[in-house]
Amino acid sequence: MRILLLACRHCCRLPFFSRAAGAAFTANCGGGPWRRHRVLAAQCLSMSTTAGSILPWEAPSRETLLRTIDVALKDGNVDQALRAFGNYKSLHGLPEPRVLNGVIVSLSYTSSRRWLQRAYDLVLSVYQCNSNLLNSSSLMRLALALARDQTPVPASAVLRIILESGKLPDADMLSMVFLHMLKSQVGSYLAADVLAETCECFLDQISYRRQLKKLDPIKNNVTLFNMILESCVNFKCIIRAQKIMELMSLVGVVADVNTMAVASRVCQMVGQRDELMTMKGSINSFSSLPFSQQYLHFYDSLLSLQFSGNDMDAAADLIIDLYRQQKSCTFSDNDVQKQGVIQIGSGNLKSGYRIMFDPTKLDKGFVLDTKYQSGLVVPISGNLVPSEKAVAKLIIGCVKAKKLGALSSFCITLHKEELKGISASDVINACIQMGWLHAAHDILDSLESAEIPVGVGTYMSLLREYENEHKPEEFNSLLQQIQKIASTMEEFHTSPSFTIKDIAKIVKDEIPQTKSSLLSSLVEETEHYNPGDHLTFEFNNSILFFCKANMMEDALSTYKRMREQNIRPNLHTFCHILCGYSSLSMYREITILWGEIKRRLEYREISVDRDLLDCLVLDFLKGGYFSRVMEVISYMSTHNIYCDKWKYRQVFLKLHKNLYRNLNSLHDKTEAQSKRIDDVRAFRTWAGIK
Repeated sequence: MRILLLACRHCCRLPFFSRAAGAAFTANCGGGPWRRHRVLAAQCLSMSTTAGSILPWEAPSRETLLRTIDVALKDGNVDQALRAFGNYKSLHGLPEPRVLNGVIVSLSYTSSRRWLQRAYDLVLSVYQCNSNLLNSSSLMRLALALARDQTPVPASAVLRIILESGKLPDADMLSMVFLHMLKSQVGSYLAADVLAETCECFLDQISYRRQLKKLDPIKNNVTLFNMILESCVNFKCIIRAQKIMELMSLVGVVADVNTMAVASRVCQMVGQRDELMTMKGSINSFSSLPFSQQYLHFYDSLLSLQFSGNDMDAAADLIIDLYRQQKSCTFSDNDVQKQGVIQIGSGNLKSGYRIMFDPTKLDKGFVLDTKYQSGLVVPISGNLVPSEKAVAKLIIGCVKAKKLGALSSFCITLHKEELKGISASDVINACIQMGWLHAAHDILDSLESAEIPVGVGTYMSLLREYENEHKPEEFNSLLQQIQKIASTMEEFHTSPSFTIKDIAKIVKDEIPQTKSSLLSSLVEETEHYNPGDHLTFEFNNSILFFCKANMMEDALSTYKRMREQNIRPNLHTFCHILCGYSSLSMYREITILWGEIKRRLEYREISVDRDLLDCLVLDFLKGGYFSRVMEVISYMSTHNIYCDKWKYRQVFLKLHKNLYRNLNSLHDKTEAQSKRIDDVRAFRTWAGIK
């Protein structure tokens, strides 16, 4: 009888032994036949044996199990520690936080993916039961171990558990975690989301400005933001990059020169030329610029956007500015007090953001990736100068757009200011060799009007090409032109008449045509030149402005005009419109936009973009369009695009936690209601929401 009572008392302490069952047992033990006690005790023993292989009277005490766990952890015997931990959990439930977090940390220090997965599973089970038992320090160690093991999804989940506890992750540890996560595309997406959620989580909790000090550890770690921004550029995440930059402004991050360089790449990717022009005014206020490699990114991006917008006058001016500038590696005293400005959105709009950057601040541990440069600006002897590729783009743009005045002015300025760069003769000879004879002749006329001498070889080359192309009028016109200016040429002394043969005799031999490296650049860039690209760029620029200003009617009017002129919209077009709708919570309009995007994707007129699809899922979740949610998720799954299930689940729980909680409670349902309930049920099942 005593054994039976001990067994039943033990069963009453088991987690799955209900109070009602305990009360019933107590009542039964108070009296009744022996058979009833025996049956009840047998039931308790059966339950105890099911919970674990150890019988109740054989089970070690709570203290013994805790001591076993501690000793095993100190000895590094993870397997034994887990067995003891499992026994303790079966008999007594979860241990105290010290023991629990000790197990998590020990598992985190192992190099085995199996043990790391066990640690992650343990964290999830505790998180679902009682997240207060988890320690943020041990969770950060686990997140770092998972990131090192190149499992970014579990690593991001652990970081999000820390955020949900209301604690700020350690900034230095977070940098290390991100450093490993950014090695993969999925990890880059998740790292950007976690950083955004970190900023948003604490901005929502701040009621007045003084509380911003809570974010100081994150705010002061500018490298954290630089890493994420660069990964957004590498994987062309237009929407994420803009969001991170806006959050940097709201948090108050004081950026460094690396931020300026990466932000330049973001502006180039998005097509924000005006923002770079604002930044240029800020940079020009400095008397000298150290860290030329970082500023190279800025000038390279700005020049690329000038060409994208087909603004050849601005491109020519920027190239001239680069030739003029002489970089120094020291700052004047006045420059130390100045700060640069990174403008996000129009400075004339209330919705615009600003990031201040310190031109003397540079984290040398952060190395900028150079493989995404356009190659338009190159460093030579500490100076930033335009490359031949940039000059080739300028020549092609001016010739194709018939803006020869800008090209002529460019050549004249180079000569008059004695700037070290390409010569006017090189430009004319390259045009001749490309077959652009009228362009070459126009530049010659402009140089003559400016009284700038040109070598006889240039005239000879053009004259020979006119003869080869059988253009007698142009040939005779140039011949007369040579006759008029012959007295100013050193190669010509006196000659009563001029023919192609006479000129050849005077210069003793025909000047051979040599193929320059500029010609090679011209040939290569001509193959990539598309005259319609700048129109798409200009329309997108207008749409972006209207969307940032919350002027969606004007943005749609611009989009309609774009289609009427048979100018095909690209991915940027739809990203801008989607962000505009999203900022105004116009979810119904987004459903219509999704139909247009879907058609373009089917006809392969735009490329599949994970950033765009992710934003669509979030907007449809917020708007309660669950049919569209499952449609986009299905599309992503079909095309092997990563779906952030954790993020979507949390958005659903935040906004629609009790939506159709009892899905069978509605009896008289319309067909539309039934379809909506089915969609909600489908999302719950997919997201693992019970």
